[in-house]
Amino acid sequence: MAYKKGEVIRLANYKLVISYDGTAYHGFQFQDNALTIQELLEKCLKKVYKKRIKVDPAGRTDSGVHARGQTVNYFAPEIMPPERIPLALNRILPRDIVVLGADLVPDGFNARRDALAKIYSYTIDNGFFPDVFLVNYAWHLYGPLDLEAMRQGASLLLGKHDFKAFQASGGTVLSTERTLFSFDIKKNKNIVKLIFQGDGFLYKMARNIVGTLADVGLHRKKPQEIRKILDSLDRGTAGKTAPARGLCLEKVLY
Repeated sequence: MAYKKGEVIRLANYKLVISYDGTAYHGFQFQDNALTIQELLEKCLKKVYKKRIKVDPAGRTDSGVHARGQTVNYFAPEIMPPERIPLALNRILPRDIVVLGADLVPDGFNARRDALAKIYSYTIDNGFFPDVFLVNYAWHLYGPLDLEAMRQGASLLLGKHDFKAFQASGGTVLSTERTLFSFDIKKNKNIVKLIFQGDGFLYKMARNIVGTLADVGLHRKKPQEIRKILDSLDRGTAGKTAPARGLCLEKVLY
């Protein structure tokens, strides 16, 4: 679309829902010396709009973490109806990044600030041998897992707590208090799925929780130790960080 000289161009606020396989990327957020989801998405938006477009994500997933329902917003000229934006972007995005939907939203909307909750899943391959088709999407953890003990431990995480003991070094936030609304653990054959919903997550908090609950499931820790770990505010008391490949951002709630 051509614009006349001096014409005031109104920028509209768009919300995108994106799915991606994070295996080949160093997380969502732009980095100077590594390939990220944001870099590729913004390059493709520039091709569509013929100008640089900056996106704001609901969450900055780490290197190797996946998403089925990441949300971003950005401001751009209204050059096409929202339903055409996914078609335009998916033609030029790599195959492991897909835009699932686009909507016009009020100017005040921000994908991160307005998020009420995020739903994550973590997949554990608990078979004797790893499933070759899950190598990039699950943590192969051999050894019988006591799911009831894991559920007991997870129940102690529900509600509002200071999750500093589950925050990895490098996180910069004003408060380490977060609220977990739900935590479910299911098993189907050899696959154990942890699904949890919270109002926000600290740096590597989700993966540190999974690593700690895995210790509970393997009887390396007792379920009631979760309370002591929370109260300690000490990362050294919790379990190891679970691998990034098992984590997926399922949905952002508004």
